[in-house]
Amino acid sequence: MSIYVEIRVRAPMDAVWAHTQTPELHESWDLRFSTIEYLPRIDDGSPQRFRYATRIGFGFEISGEGEAIGHRDSPDGSSTSALRFWSEAPLSLIREGSGYWKYIPMRGGVRFLTWYDYRTRFGVAGAVFDRVIFRPLIGWATAWSFDRLRLWLENRVDPRVAIRQTFVHLLTRVALAAVFAYQGLVPKLLARHPDEIAMMEAAGMPTTQSVAAVAALGLAELALAVTLVVAWSRTWPLWLCLVAMSIATTVVSLCSPAFFGAAFNPFSLNLSASALAAVDLLVMAGVPSAGRCLRRPVPEKP
Repeated sequence: MSIYVEIRVRAPMDAVWAHTQTPELHESWDLRFSTIEYLPRIDDGSPQRFRYATRIGFGFEISGEGEAIGHRDSPDGSSTSALRFWSEAPLSLIREGSGYWKYIPMRGGVRFLTWYDYRTRFGVAGAVFDRVIFRPLIGWATAWSFDRLRLWLENRVDPRVAIRQTFVHLLTRVALAAVFAYQGLVPKLLARHPDEIAMMEAAGMPTTQSVAAVAALGLAELALAVTLVVAWSRTWPLWLCLVAMSIATTVVSLCSPAFFGAAFNPFSLNLSASALAAVDLLVMAGVPSAGRCLRRPVPEKP
């Protein structure tokens, strides 16, 4: 199964071409490569050869070579860069492959797309690992990198800033989901903490209904935790968190103000959750997402 990725970039053709065909610029946004360098041409008519490397951690890297032929100014206004690549590195799953990049002008920008496929080594074990883990991962990395390029060209988000904001998004989103999962599961569903029930009773709810209400609130918090993870690149769950924390803090301040004096109290907890949601909202505009790319060709309308 070959890999296809397409994204629409609101930038001039020359800018997209330069940022994808210049090694120093290319390696800045492409998550798949740590370094890319052109090798000297044998003659003017020969393909442009290049060397690439990818750091895999613990001081190891996988390197390979390839060659590309770029064509500009096709009759339909599009441009194409065909390439083939190979690796003799003993740790490289990829033995050899080929593909192309295509640049199709459209109103206000460029359709930038790639198709590539490769053969693996390590026999059946390599083929299974590729299909189950490596191919989905490298397909995701290609799409994520394409959106990183889009942010660079459209919004002037430096690729180094994009990766930093991605880590901020990861930390805040996971922490926020963990807070709601814990608060929903432990004090409300498992322990049925007396303070949770007491706050419901202080709001005028009978004891029997308070227990059921606490359980329902716990399930709602668990659902919100799952939603924060499933809707990973969406902002609406963050707004929902901010609204929910504001309502919860207001209700407790009116009905159970004594709980604000506790060592671990609703005010500090709700404030912390709100701050995490706000930080995530602030960085989301500069966080690349593989979901913004097409992963299958769209048939042209007749």
